[in-house]
Amino acid sequence: MLRFELMVKRGLHARSHKHQKEKRSMKHYAGLDVAVKETAICIVDETGKICREMKVESHPEDLVRVLSDPAGAFERIGLEAGPLSQWLFSGLAEALPVVCFETRHTKAFLEAQPNKSDRIDARGIAQMMRVNLFRPVHVKTLTSQKRRALLMARKLLQDKAIAIENDIRGLLRNFGLKVGMVGAVKFEHRIRELTEGMPDLAEIVEPLLEARSKLRENFAALTASFWRSSGITRSAGG
Repeated sequence: MLRFELMVKRGLHARSHKHQKEKRSMKHYAGLDVAVKETAICIVDETGKICREMKVESHPEDLVRVLSDPAGAFERIGLEAGPLSQWLFSGLAEALPVVCFETRHTKAFLEAQPNKSDRIDARGIAQMMRVNLFRPVHVKTLTSQKRRALLMARKLLQDKAIAIENDIRGLLRNFGLKVGMVGAVKFEHRIRELTEGMPDLAEIVEPLLEARSKLRENFAALTASFWRSSGITRSAGG
């Protein structure tokens, strides 16, 4: 009797060990539905069975900590392209097989899911990763993203400075004063020249000139920063 019980226990242990081994060797897929504060995560196995669902803070470190569980051998992790995707992708790609996919290509699939929510969308993304139903998109490096942000900020400063210049031109035109064709360097001198002897008008224009001057100053600083980051040395004439 004792011998029979030992044989049964060994058999159960062997089957349990085999089951755990098969579970570890089974491929897993994850879907991430990202929001500003939290990201909904759904993990499925290669048969489509949901293994785990959760929500974590939308930060690379928190996502890596949850998705680096050794019990799950991830084949693919899906991340929908969006405002936070580049930042999250850069943090996840170093340790995990993450894929950033195009939103429009999978919109119909996600909208077909019942009771649309972050949790349901994460399930849909996980299943899309499992059946390979997605179109990957190229994600720019952090260096490229920073350079793009620099150029956007530079363009914004330039546009605001030009807008103030045009407003000053229109304001002075109401008093019969024409600025005429003048470049950015000589613009301020030309305005002061036109408003000389008109203290009331000069008092109105002066704050605008100061704001324009600050914008132009910062625009020049970002331009210099761009050339430095590009590793390009501008010639004296350029």
